[in-house]
Amino acid sequence: MSLRIDDNCINCDVCEPECPNSAISMGAHIYVIDPALCTECVGHYDTPQCMEVCPVDCISKDPEHAESPEQLQDKFLQLTGQA
Repeated sequence: MSLRIDDNCINCDVCEPECPNSAISMGAHIYVIDPALCTECVGHYDTPQCMEVCPVDCISKDPEHAESPEQLQDKFLQLTGQA
């Protein structure tokens, strides 16, 4: 699954620079995560870095974009040009 940011986001700006895939950007009111770019940090880190640094725990798995660990790994390989 990709991740999503909920309405509890306080726009603290700490998650965006932590994303190795540049999947996080400012939306209309809060930060958003592009599911096409989010790999939950698979291939880069053991845990999603945005979740690690979020001070309000407003980032969770997005059930609308379900992906297996294998699919996330494949996406990582595609995004990094290793596929």
